[in-house]
Amino acid sequence: MYSNCTQCPRNCGVNRKNFSGYCGENDLLKIAVACLHFGEEPLLTVHGGSGTIFITGCTLRCAFCQNYQISQQGMGKTVSKDEFTQICLKLQEIGAENINIVTGSHHIPVIAEYLHHAKTCGLNIPIAWNSSAYETVESLELLKDVCDIYLPDLKTLNPMMSKELFDAENYPSVAKKAIRWMIQNAPLKISEKKLNGHSREKISSGVIIRHLFLPGRMEDTQLTLQWLKNHADGKSCISLMSQYTPVPFVDSDKDKVKDRNKKLECFQNRLVNNSEDEFLKGLVEAYDFEYLFYQDLCPDTEWLPDFNRTQPFSNALAKPVWHWKTGFVN
Repeated sequence: MYSNCTQCPRNCGVNRKNFSGYCGENDLLKIAVACLHFGEEPLLTVHGGSGTIFITGCTLRCAFCQNYQISQQGMGKTVSKDEFTQICLKLQEIGAENINIVTGSHHIPVIAEYLHHAKTCGLNIPIAWNSSAYETVESLELLKDVCDIYLPDLKTLNPMMSKELFDAENYPSVAKKAIRWMIQNAPLKISEKKLNGHSREKISSGVIIRHLFLPGRMEDTQLTLQWLKNHADGKSCISLMSQYTPVPFVDSDKDKVKDRNKKLECFQNRLVNNSEDEFLKGLVEAYDFEYLFYQDLCPDTEWLPDFNRTQPFSNALAKPVWHWKTGFVN
């Protein structure tokens, strides 16, 4: 699947054994960081945190990507099947509730193979697939027997916005099809997990669909939530996020910075304000989803990750286990 790459909906046809595709990557899997993450939805973090593994590269070019260092600038280190397995098993050993693969859409064949290998070596916690939903059903089929939980974004249903912001005009139609497949193949299973007298809900199978509200684009969010109400309510969990934060994008190529800033002109590149927060809460109440998470407004930019650091996040948000510069973190 790498020799004439059609893994993602771009169908760029690049021979990724010799060259990089649109995703910026060849056929070797690169990872930036692995950590216990406590900033995911409560169903994922539960007591021990989510064992997140951040994959280098991406099939989209989101102009506001908070992980742009790894998604667009290639930050990361190539890992073998054995090292990938060791990372998974280490996360499991220190208490991860699941293995959470972040942005691996351009490497599905290799990741599926590596996860199968990790399971034969003793990995037995749920596997979560954390993606933009810009994926083909044919590629997702490779994950059917290895992944338990799906965490897709539904970024927008507006083709003009997706063309401008993600360089993917067909994102809405592709994402809807991918999310329908995920819902069909991962029935929702939530149970109680007790630890030291404290009981919390834990997801072992199912779909959590995320939507990030873009400041000033209330109509887009309303359209997205209406689709989710019609097609996902009762079959999956919805997560409405208000964490949009302007990113201090750094690149030695000034033309790239200029192009990115121009793209961001199609909406208001700022923090979500209080009136928008109240509007979003009103939408949540009106749609009355069966299972929905709503992110409390936090007017702060200090939590933005820096993947140059061994600890890319705050100590309260994550515990690093492996980093592309150092390997395993002591």
